[in-house]
Formats: sequence, structure tokens, C-alpha cells
Amino acid sequence: MKAAFAIALIAIIAALGAAGLAMLRGGRGNEPKSRRMMQALALRVGLSVLLFLFILLSFAMGWIRPTGIPVAG
Repeated sequence: MKAAFAIALIAIIAALGAAGLAMLRGGRGNEPKSRRMMQALALRVGLSVLLFLFILLSFAMGWIRPTGIPVAG
């Protein structure tokens, strides 16, 4: 389970890096740079939403459990 979360976070960071590179390099040919950057940022948002939903599903299925600070009492 930890590996799936790590892979998702790496993919999100890679998409953010791709958006940064698109912003710095510009577009290919006649393509404006904002289009490539927008697509990379949209991919990052989509991956983030999928990761959040996967975490909610994992919690609901009992695959993960919250580990909070124990309450002394």
C-alpha cells in the first residue's frame, strides 16, 4: 500500500515538473507554451484527485488505518 502512495506522489511531482519545463521551454512549433503547461497541470490535478479517492477507498475497505496521537486518559 505504501508503494502505491509513493508511486502516485512521484507521478504528481513529475507532472508538476513537466508543467515547469513547459513554462520555461515554450511550445513546440506553433503550439503555445500555455497549452502544454495547462495539460501538465490538469494531469497533476487529476492524479491528486485520484490519490485522494484511493486513500478514501483504502480507509473504507480497511486497508489502511489512521494512526493518530493516542489519547491519555
